[in-house]
Amino acid sequence: MSASSPERFHRIALIGRHGGPGAMAPLAALAAFLLARGHAVSVDADTAVLAGVDGTTTLADDALPGAIDLAIVLGGDGTMLSVARRLAPNDVPLIGVNLGRLGFLTDIPVARMEPTLAAMLDGHYTEERRTLLAVTLARIDGTTASAPALNEVVVNRGGLGSMIECAVRIDRRFVYAMRADGVIVATPTGSTAYALSTGGPIIAPEVPAFALVPIAPHALTHRPIAVPDDATIVITVSHGRDAAVHCDGQAHFALTEGDRVIARRAPHTARFLHPESHDYFAMLREKLHWSETAERFAPGDHP
Repeated sequence: MSASSPERFHRIALIGRHGGPGAMAPLAALAAFLLARGHAVSVDADTAVLAGVDGTTTLADDALPGAIDLAIVLGGDGTMLSVARRLAPNDVPLIGVNLGRLGFLTDIPVARMEPTLAAMLDGHYTEERRTLLAVTLARIDGTTASAPALNEVVVNRGGLGSMIECAVRIDRRFVYAMRADGVIVATPTGSTAYALSTGGPIIAPEVPAFALVPIAPHALTHRPIAVPDDATIVITVSHGRDAAVHCDGQAHFALTEGDRVIARRAPHTARFLHPESHDYFAMLREKLHWSETAERFAPGDHP
């Protein structure tokens, strides 16, 4: 362990899973580890309440982007989604330590946290950019609302239980109208989330596409489709008394008949750092419990 202050990623923020007591010990251990390396370590206000750590400073949410070189998120994918949406416009790189369940975005196991981060902070990492959606709600009364989404935007029925009817246009071209429980527009990141459970395709992060996935459509001929990520997708609710739109399951808006949900690629991307050995398809095998392993095949079997 080096006691000198690295030039790379000198100012690091630690952001813990809010309300998760299991994050306290890893947070304290990680803060001590980074301080010993010479990094300037801060925590956001909510994390400071969760686990006050000597030697760190507390930053308000609006002060984080300009005051840090890197954010390390300790939690699950939901925590990372929230942090990524907040910091993506400022191009702050993110590293995820998994304290949740699947960990598609928080991919570093807490048991290997310190050696893995030591290598990454010394420059041994890979970087990838993830596309976000910019979502606008254009209400029939002329008002608007907006929110970003890293995983998906979902238009669906509410608690009354009846299907909704909606019409979909892509780049001003009519695609279809359907009765269904709803429809999902998913990014490649979100293709392994809700969209996957409704039969949507997995889209590798480098593929410039969005998935348009119906949820329990009345007509089974309505199938998931992939569209270019420079397309503008408009979903208009034509019938549905208690319809709603959800962005990453964390921003919610009620919909009335005639309201339009407009989804397009956001002007910024989320910036994720992974260990140097990171392999997207190996991650899928592990998280989705695909049975075959690469070790079963002889070297000559690989192209």
